[in-house]
Amino acid sequence: MTLIGRPGCHLCAQAREVVARVGADLGVSWEERVITDDPAWVRDYRETIPVLLLDGRVHAALRVDEVRLRDALLRSGDTG
Repeated sequence: MTLIGRPGCHLCAQAREVVARVGADLGVSWEERVITDDPAWVRDYRETIPVLLLDGRVHAALRVDEVRLRDALLRSGDTG
C-alpha cells in the first residue's frame, strides 16, 4: 500500500490513521509518500489527495474507508 499525501493535510492524517490501523491488524506493510515526489502524481492527484494505491492502482481518493480497505486486502490475499 502506498499513501500519497502532503504535510499539513488533515484528510491525509485521517487516511494515515486508517491505513496504519488496517495494515497493523492484517500484517500488511505500507509506505507514505509526498505528492511532490513524482511530477505525475502532482498532475494526476493534485486535487484528490490523499490517494491510496494498492498494487500501483488507485484504491481510494480523498477518504479511505476502513471496511472497504480491509475487504480489498483480504480478497487480494496480501495479508500476513
